[in-house]
Amino acid sequence: MRNPPNSTEFDEDLDVSTGALELEERHALRRVAGLSTELADISEVEYRQLRLERVILVGVWTEGAAVDAENSLAELAALAETAGSAILEGLIQRRIQPDPSTFLGRGKVAELRDIVLASGADTVICDGELSPSQLRTLEQQLKVKVIDRTALILDIFAQHAKSKEGKAQVELAQLQYLLPRLRGWGEALSRQAGGRAGGAGGGVGLRGPGETKLETDRRRITSRISRLKREIAGMRISRETMRAGRKRHGVPGVAIAGYTNAGKSSLLNRLTGAGVLVEDALFATLDPTTRRARAADGRIYTLSDTVGFVRHLPHQLVEAFRSTLEEVAQADLVVHVVDGAHVDPEEQVRAVREVLAEVGAERVPELLVVNKTDAADEETLLRLKRSWPDAVFVSARTGAGLSELRAAVEARLPRPSVEVHAEVPYDRGDLVARVHERGEVLASAHGEAGTALHVRVDPGLAAELAPYVVEPVTRTS
Repeated sequence: MRNPPNSTEFDEDLDVSTGALELEERHALRRVAGLSTELADISEVEYRQLRLERVILVGVWTEGAAVDAENSLAELAALAETAGSAILEGLIQRRIQPDPSTFLGRGKVAELRDIVLASGADTVICDGELSPSQLRTLEQQLKVKVIDRTALILDIFAQHAKSKEGKAQVELAQLQYLLPRLRGWGEALSRQAGGRAGGAGGGVGLRGPGETKLETDRRRITSRISRLKREIAGMRISRETMRAGRKRHGVPGVAIAGYTNAGKSSLLNRLTGAGVLVEDALFATLDPTTRRARAADGRIYTLSDTVGFVRHLPHQLVEAFRSTLEEVAQADLVVHVVDGAHVDPEEQVRAVREVLAEVGAERVPELLVVNKTDAADEETLLRLKRSWPDAVFVSARTGAGLSELRAAVEARLPRPSVEVHAEVPYDRGDLVARVHERGEVLASAHGEAGTALHVRVDPGLAAELAPYVVEPVTRTS
C-alpha cells in the first residue's frame, strides 16, 4: 500500500528533478466518468461547479482551410482531456460566421440535441467564446451543460494553480468571466422589500420587489474583484522589487516563453536542475519559477519559466496574469520554445507572439528554440530549418542540442558596459568573487600585491573597483 503524501518515505522510482512528487499528488484524485449528480433539468441550476465528464465538442469553421478548423478542435479535445473529460464526439459546421443566437445554425442545434441523447453526453463544449445569450439559448434547447473554450481554460487554470498569486489571478479571471453571465429568477429571489411593501403607508409606485439574488451576487462579485485586484497589485510590487534588485546587481534575466506543452519546464530542468513539475498536459505550469544559471565565463544570469500560451487565450487571463507575464517583458532575452512535433508549429509561434505583443514584450530580443526534435519527423524539421535558419533545435528529453542552446543564450546575454583594468588586494577576495559572478572576466593574473583583472562590469561594480584601477599594460613588439 502506498504511503500517504505526508509520509517521510518516498517511492524510490520517483524522479524529484522533474517534479514527480507534485505530479503524483496531482494525479492522486481523478474524475470517474458516469457518476454525475447533476440535475436533469439544468434550468433549475443557477450556479454550478464545472464537472466535466462525457462531452461533445462543437466548432464553427468560418475562415482558413479545413485542416485549421480540425487542428483547433483537436486542441480543444486536448484541453478537455486535461480538465478530466471523456471525449465522445467532435463536430464542425461550415458557416460564414457563428449564429448570434445559438452559435451553430438553428437547424444544427436540433441535430446536436439528437446526438447528445444518443451518446449520453452531459456536456457540450463550444470552440469559441459564447455570449451570455448564446449560452442560455443553447442550454435551454440542448438540456445539458454548455460551456465555451474560455470556461474550459479557466477550469484547467483553477485545477493547476498552486501559489497564492496564481490562485488569486485565476479567481479574478473567473469572476470577470462570470459577472456578465449571472442569471436569476427575478422577483422570486427578492431579498428585501422596497419602501414599505408590507404596510399600508408605502405609497403608490413605491413598493418594489427589493434587491434580487442576482443583484446581491453581482454586488458581492464586484466587491471581490476589487479586493483581488488590490491583492494582485500588492504582489506585483513585490515582484517588481525583486526584478529591480536583479537589475541593480547587473544580473541578466532570460524568460522561457512559448505555447503550452511545448516543453518549457523540461528545458528549465535540463538547464538548471530546477525540479519543477513536468507533465504531458496543457497548462501544467502556471506559477512562474526563476532559477540561477552560470555562463561558461562565470557570469550569473536567471532563467524564468512562464505560463504557456494558447491560441485565443482568454482576455481575462491575459489581464489577470499581466503581472506574471511582465516577467517576459522585463527580460533581457526571450527563449521562445516551439513544439517541433506539433502539427502546426508556425501557428504556435504566431499565437505566442500575439500574446507577447499584448504584454509589451515584442521588442525583447528573441531566441527561437524548436524542442521535441526526437519526436518530430525529418521532413518537418527540414521545413522549419528553412523557415527559421537562426533557430536552435533541441530535445529536452534526450538532451540533444542543449550545449548549442546554452552557447546561443550566453552569446545573446547583454554584456556589461564598463571596461576596467584593476589590481585588487588579496584581502578583497569578496570583490573578486562578485566580479566573476556579475561581470565578464577578459583576463586575470595573480601578482605580488593582488589579483590583476581586465574585466567588463556594470557601473555599480565599476564604482567599487575604482580605488584599485590601474593603467593597462601595453605590450611592445
